[in-house]
Amino acid sequence: MKSVVLAEISERELIEGCIAKKRRYQEQLYYRYGTDMYQVCLMYAKNEADASDILQESFIKVFKNIHTFKFQGALGGWIRKTVVFTAINAYKKKQRETKLVVSMPESSYVDFSVNEIAEGLDPSEIVKLVNQLPKKAQQVLKLYAIEGYKHQEIADMLDISVGTSKSQLNRAKKILQQAVKTLHG
Repeated sequence: MKSVVLAEISERELIEGCIAKKRRYQEQLYYRYGTDMYQVCLMYAKNEADASDILQESFIKVFKNIHTFKFQGALGGWIRKTVVFTAINAYKKKQRETKLVVSMPESSYVDFSVNEIAEGLDPSEIVKLVNQLPKKAQQVLKLYAIEGYKHQEIADMLDISVGTSKSQLNRAKKILQQAVKTLHG
């Protein structure tokens, strides 16, 4: 089915059309945000099929809950938050491993800078290295460095302690630093 682009429709009109459950407005919302949100799904999924499932489930939640959007902040940010929470919940459902807790003294935590690690690397190399991290460290890194969540928020989302969030971020950074050293010999 081909979608007809609704000429110059405002975000408010788009949201109101979705609240009224008008299919063409829902399609427009999906076409406006779907590609970007799929990229977010790919960051959290193991493969494209899982990313597609997360995207579909996310947009079902968006359409079901769009009436709760308060027009405070960007609609895209609200949708992205839904996608991230959906991806985390999908991970939790599939999670079979026990929770990993790495004990490290508070003083051993280091500030995290993506630029510091990624300097001189091509983006595809960075993505490959991040995707090779242990799953929990990978999740914390993405939520902290990419999504901008604080450790308390990450701890709440992943059902871990703040200390575990910090230690997993530290672990991710150390693994990435070692991988970069190995790459550059």
